[in-house]
Amino acid sequence: MDFARITTGGQATIPARIREVLGLAEGDVIAFEIADDHVVLRKVASEADGYLQGLTAVLSEWDSPEDEAAWRGL
Repeated sequence: MDFARITTGGQATIPARIREVLGLAEGDVIAFEIADDHVVLRKVASEADGYLQGLTAVLSEWDSPEDEAAWRGL
C-alpha cells in the first residue's frame, strides 16, 4: 500500500510506483470514482474519449506554457 499526504490546497502526489504501474505521465487525465468506502483512480485514454477530445479542442486557447505555469501552484 502506498500513501500520500493531502496539502492545504487539496492536492496529493501520486506515488511513483502507482504512476509507473498505471503508465501515468505529466498531462495525463485521471478519473476518480467512489466505490463504497474507497476511491478508485484510473487513467483515462483521452484519444478514446470523445467528450475529452471535444473539450480539449475547445479549451486549447488555455494550453500554453504560460497558462500551465499560472495554474501549477493551485
